[in-house]
Amino acid sequence: DRQTLLAVLQFLRRSNLRESEEILRREARLLGDDLGAAALSPAGAGALGGPDGDAGSIVGEALLSRVTAAPAIAIGGSVATVASSSPGLAAVAAVPPGKGGARAGSAGSFRLSDKLLFYANAFAVGGGVVVEDQPDVSAVLSAYNQQGDPTLYEEYYSGLKHFIECSLDCHRAELSQLFYPLFVHMYLELVYNQHESEAKSFFERFHGDQECYYQDDLRVLSSLTKKEHMKGNETMLDFRTSKFVLRISRDSYQLLKRHLQEKQNNQIWNIVQEHLYIDIFDGMPRSKQQIDAMVGSLAGEAKREANKAKVFFGLLKEPEFDVPLDDEDEEGENEEGKPKKKKPKKDSVGSKSKKQDPNAPPQNRIPLPELKDSDKLDKVMNMKEAAKRVRLGPECLPSICFYTFLNAYQGLTAVDITDDSSMIVGGFADSTVRVWSLTPKKLRSVKTAADLSLIDKESDDVLERIMDEKTASELKILYGHSGPVYGTSFSPDRNYLLSCSEDGTVRLWSLQTFTCLVGYKGHNYPVWDTQFSPYGYYFVSGGHDRVARLWATDHYQPLRIFAGHLADVTSTRFHPNSNYIATGSADRTVRLWDVLNGNCVRIFTGHKGPIHSLAFSPNGRFLATGATDGRVLLWDIGHGLMVGELKGHTDTVYALRFSRDGEILASGSMDNTVRLWDAVKAFEDLETDDFTTATGHINLPENSQDLLLGTYMTKSTPVVHLHFTRRNLLLAAGAYSSQ
Repeated sequence: DRQTLLAVLQFLRRSNLRESEEILRREARLLGDDLGAAALSPAGAGALGGPDGDAGSIVGEALLSRVTAAPAIAIGGSVATVASSSPGLAAVAAVPPGKGGARAGSAGSFRLSDKLLFYANAFAVGGGVVVEDQPDVSAVLSAYNQQGDPTLYEEYYSGLKHFIECSLDCHRAELSQLFYPLFVHMYLELVYNQHESEAKSFFERFHGDQECYYQDDLRVLSSLTKKEHMKGNETMLDFRTSKFVLRISRDSYQLLKRHLQEKQNNQIWNIVQEHLYIDIFDGMPRSKQQIDAMVGSLAGEAKREANKAKVFFGLLKEPEFDVPLDDEDEEGENEEGKPKKKKPKKDSVGSKSKKQDPNAPPQNRIPLPELKDSDKLDKVMNMKEAAKRVRLGPECLPSICFYTFLNAYQGLTAVDITDDSSMIVGGFADSTVRVWSLTPKKLRSVKTAADLSLIDKESDDVLERIMDEKTASELKILYGHSGPVYGTSFSPDRNYLLSCSEDGTVRLWSLQTFTCLVGYKGHNYPVWDTQFSPYGYYFVSGGHDRVARLWATDHYQPLRIFAGHLADVTSTRFHPNSNYIATGSADRTVRLWDVLNGNCVRIFTGHKGPIHSLAFSPNGRFLATGATDGRVLLWDIGHGLMVGELKGHTDTVYALRFSRDGEILASGSMDNTVRLWDAVKAFEDLETDDFTTATGHINLPENSQDLLLGTYMTKSTPVVHLHFTRRNLLLAAGAYSSQ
């Protein structure tokens, strides 16, 4: 509201932040000084006292309570993340903040001018002043106006290149990270200011020097040759509005700063200050190999601050109930006939230990559905199966059963298998969803209402009687989508099935009647992936609109919208305790979101291509991710660190799955192979001391071949899905492609 706005304006003026004040005034359409201090109430003015540096007294309580209501706060920490998170905010956040040496220094500390910008942001959004769907392109691009002499750009860049290449080895690797973001911004600046021939020659001269993993981005960039092209280009706008993050040691940074100031190379210094966020750490500079492992995403690395929040990665306590023993078990255990609590000898395999995991979230942190009787029966079955589970390891690899979809000329685009391995579903490019039974038991629908009224509800086999034998078949086809089906997921209780499609909807199907119950409309563009929570009820979807949405089956609107990725959300996964969701994106980052408040609690960078598969380890501590670069990366969730890199696949990794006890990681790829990796060895004796966590000095083994336990080729079938049965048999699926 106006009162709040005036309070902020007056504070900006008092702090000598004239530029920010002007911008906020323009955005809020408040012109002229006549609206200045006069309109402020005494309470409003009083609340703004206090020294400049004191963040606490920046804005009075009343203002703060209003600010927190604004959506901007929920999205991310600093201005840079706000800017990248939501297109509507870009116009405000692209303000060039106060220039000068202090701007890029002491990274990691949240500066006052940032804070104000951030508040300005929150007000502009909360007050309903900036109401725009698209980012205000002219505002975003106008930062490119203060230009130097176009003919000198090549000289500036080659001067810096020469300086970096001649610096000491230890600094060279770190400073080389500057090449790419500077190249892009200088090129865009030339294009924006309509020096087309200079831009073209600049691009041709230096684009070959960039790292190979930026090739795709450079291809997009090379097509932007006129100012008009920049208007609608999303990649371009992202690059402009989100600061590119570089992690550099203090020594390397001082070296760079000295060089640029001596040379009076203002053009480059301006770009460094305005468009880059330099995250400075104290300590040894990182080696080329350490940097290469972590960089490659659209917006550079994650800030260290982004991975500091506490994450409850432990598992929830299993509910306790009695498990009657089978006859065969009784003989084995040598019991008199009374049922007893099942306590298998192999405790680690059977029932989960009963004490609360210290890293687990509180049991009631998010509301989870009550266990029905059928769920309890299923848990009992699960425990019995678990007792017969094969202990896997390097000496004992799983058998693999491969389901090949033959003659799938409809185009297989998604697969899922129920937890008890009784059904398999395929999503197809012809917009159908097909469900098969994997057991001799055929799929049957419930009888019609008229027939159901004749059944004796009290009989013991009422659940059998309600099924209609006439409908029994091995395959059911579900029609309803109007575009290719890109994701499918069974509910844990096997009563429901989710499918998401290019048509922008997620559909919930009943597996009792094989009909569609609900169509969830929220995404306006293709939905690439969807998955049920391990406890049922909740599910997540991610799509081309760059956000992931959390839904509950009985709400037709999403409960949470997770915004922050700079490109399509290509894959989604629930953490085993259902309190967190991992999303992989075409911006080449993986984010972990807190279901409770919608915050992003982890950002993992390191992949060099869009991410297509995610898998949490059964104990909830680790995450494996696979992408188009053919690498599988392993992450420690608690410390927010990369702890492993599995190289071997030569094409996109589309499927990842840990065995039931977490000893083995299976990966399936478009290169027609399934590979098995030793997960125990990959995660043992990890270096997660404070120094590593603070600076990201990760030491990955040179080659991952000693972790590779086996490679299994198919004739010509890309692997789309992997699943470990309750007894640790590995099921794989894909469609035969006749090359």
